[in-house]
Amino acid sequence: QVQLVESGGGLVQAGGSLRLSCVASGRIFKINAMRWYRQAPGKQRDVVADISSGGSTNYADSVMGRFTISRDNAKNTVYLQMNSLKPEAPAVYSCNADFVLRTRVRHMENYWGQGTQVTVSS
Repeated sequence: QVQLVESGGGLVQAGGSLRLSCVASGRIFKINAMRWYRQAPGKQRDVVADISSGGSTNYADSVMGRFTISRDNAKNTVYLQMNSLKPEAPAVYSCNADFVLRTRVRHMENYWGQGTQVTVSS
């Protein structure tokens, strides 16, 4: 019903920046909360940041002040601007969102993207 496609990952040096994008498409009536998660090999998947449909944001303590989540509702897109990146194990960043589907009977569903890998070298 809905697809989420992330882009913007890659290899960056410590202290550098990356901007991740996640575009949603499909039978979308409305997108409520949108989130970015991060998962390193052997670790649990943790939420990095989230943004409500109205633009309210929350951040994990580890990224506060360095990462910025934003969204463009007209483009069904959520972004994650990552600055002052720290050297750490490669991680897959995935977006997740709550959708009200454009179906005969409107209902909510949650979807995940496939993820994009970010590697920060020292």
